Amino acid sequence: MTQKPSFAFIAASWVAFGTGLIGYFSGIFGNKELQLSDKGYYFTVIMFALFSVISVQKSVRDRLEGIPVTDIYYGISWFCTILSIALLVIGLWNADMWGSEKGFFAFSFVLALFGAVAVQKNTRDSISKEKPF
Repeated sequence: MTQKPSFAFIAASWVAFGTGLIGYFSGIFGNKELQLSDKGYYFTVIMFALFSVISVQKSVRDRLEGIPVTDIYYGISWFCTILSIALLVIGLWNADMWGSEKGFFAFSFVLALFGAVAVQKNTRDSISKEKPF
């Protein structure tokens, strides 16, 4: 039986998610030296990563609760998560940016992913208390 998340944890999760996304997007759209194609690349990577980590969290949670999840979906979710992180690393490795800018992107990316997983967990915990499966 899971305990309903506290308001403080819910708020902290949303703050982490929002801070990560705002930081990441300000790095993309605030950098005048980035080409439009670079901005599109980094935008696509974060959206792909957010979807994949939420999918991993849902798959793991479903399996723990006895809800059937196919092995192929579970595997693809993990593969996409690892691929999105690799795409960010490759993009930053080859980017013509200062090291501090690359670090800013990396840390805001990780914070956004952590926040997304925490928000998904809180949402699921809150809903599962209201409507049991």
